[in-house]
Amino acid sequence: MQPLVIDAKPQPISIDPAHTAVLVVDMQNDFGSMGGMFDRAGIDISGIQGAVAPTARVIAAARNLRMPVVYLKMGYYSDLSDLGTSDAPNRIRHLQVFGVGDSMTAPDGSKSRILIRDTWGTNIVDDLRPEAGDVVLYKTRFSGFYETELDSVLNNAGIKQLIVTGCTTSVCVELTIRDAFFRDYQCILLADCTSEPIASDAPRSNHDASITLVQLLFGWTSTSDHFLRAIDQRVQGRLESAAPVPESR
Repeated sequence: MQPLVIDAKPQPISIDPAHTAVLVVDMQNDFGSMGGMFDRAGIDISGIQGAVAPTARVIAAARNLRMPVVYLKMGYYSDLSDLGTSDAPNRIRHLQVFGVGDSMTAPDGSKSRILIRDTWGTNIVDDLRPEAGDVVLYKTRFSGFYETELDSVLNNAGIKQLIVTGCTTSVCVELTIRDAFFRDYQCILLADCTSEPIASDAPRSNHDASITLVQLLFGWTSTSDHFLRAIDQRVQGRLESAAPVPESR
């Protein structure tokens, strides 16, 4: 399969669709929907919601190319046994700040619990719902590689490059990219397909800092438009190469 050349920073990068997957990090109701954990905690989710449409376009294009789409979801067992020990920062922060495990009535009327597996809050937002053949993995820490099957799933599929989307930029997205870097994956983070509410109104936001770190050290950054344009250019190139050559007279 002909490679795609994506306009990116620090320089354009060529990807092989046969060995590339789209990674969708934590685009679930608890983070990106009204009535979810972030919204209930008073966190501005408008940026995350704004990342949904471009991410949907990227996923649709990837499926057309038969590129795997891998979803990560943050979610815990109902007994919170995988949240960490009593003195683990992961457990302390999630219980004290976000009330993980608390019961609630979801916007759709169902009984739910905050950040608990297989409830409304850990479902992927409606406009990005997984389809048959997509991979969906739960994680219990910020990195998608920590004690999950992600690395083995990618290796078994022959994946070497990742188109990364999701939330939030400076936490789960960046830490997943860092761990991917340690495992020698090439990551291309699409800046308009991710968002970070932390310090979003600061002169230099956490989102901006993460974008800079990725393009300087851990991978490449680009946008959904550049990704889609690379696909269009490849299609156009194939059409032109397949066009009959006019006979000379």
